[in-house]
Amino acid sequence: MAKQIASISISGEITLNMHSLNNEGGEGNQIMTRQLTIVNKEGQEYIVNGISGDMFKHIHVGHMINYAKENKLELCTNCSIGNPNRLSSGEDLGTFFAEKNIKALSDKEIADAIISKCIVDDSHGVLVTSIGKQNRNHARKSVIEFGWTIGIPDKNNTETYIHTKIVADAAGKRGESSNEGQNIFHRPANNGVYAFVCNIDTYRIGFNDIDRNYAIDDPKRRTRYEAILQSLLSSFLNPRGAMTSSQKPHITDFKGVVTYSEKLIPAPTISPINPEYKSEIDTIATNLNKIEPGAITVKQFNGLGAFSEIIKDLIVEEPYKLS
Repeated sequence: MAKQIASISISGEITLNMHSLNNEGGEGNQIMTRQLTIVNKEGQEYIVNGISGDMFKHIHVGHMINYAKENKLELCTNCSIGNPNRLSSGEDLGTFFAEKNIKALSDKEIADAIISKCIVDDSHGVLVTSIGKQNRNHARKSVIEFGWTIGIPDKNNTETYIHTKIVADAAGKRGESSNEGQNIFHRPANNGVYAFVCNIDTYRIGFNDIDRNYAIDDPKRRTRYEAILQSLLSSFLNPRGAMTSSQKPHITDFKGVVTYSEKLIPAPTISPINPEYKSEIDTIATNLNKIEPGAITVKQFNGLGAFSEIIKDLIVEEPYKLS
């Protein structure tokens, strides 16, 4: 009998080399890497490299769209082409409720319609600010959440490299505004061990937070659960962030802890910025299981292969359903 998984958390250390997945923009001909100020558990400040949670959501959504198209799952028009506005704009917004009286619809009915319409709007959330002439609005909270991926202090660095564009007969084509000349620019390449955290409230797949019922049936919830997990694994196998056309990350290691809950107690996560995060998670899980026997399972992994095995085993289970 399949387990019912209510939530999944990942706390891991991912080692990336020669990447530029997230940048802050440019100054002149210098691309600036994204840097963060953090505090460790002793209260000491560090400046480290970082990759935003928005970037990992972007990577995950890209893989989910491909999965949804391949498996004929529901996608709104914007999501089907990767438009980040999702259901908050585009032709769907104008036609979605065209045959209904928007003013007469309850918030519950609007939420049901949005959840049913698109797997991405359901799982990654959406803020619709203008529905119909009455300018009705609705916010859908994300099912999957990504924290910043943060360089662990003293284990990350940035170097800068000069890049030039190859131009035939470049001597006579320097500095034209048409960008046809021999441009010289500086691009960062980052390396280090990064703390990664992620949480999935699988019980909320298809869940209408207004009336606390499910807007889609069990088979669709099961399919969306599989899509979320398989897209998450794909995000590590092929992280399609910034500058990957010429600076594909060298992923040399991924280790950490996956926890999952079979009850509504959240699966615990502690940031790997804390060197004792694994033992902390074990202790939390032990105590939670004394409160709710059998609620929390802890799976440690050492390598992307072991992580993929954990995800493979979770995919065959089912998302928890509130009664």
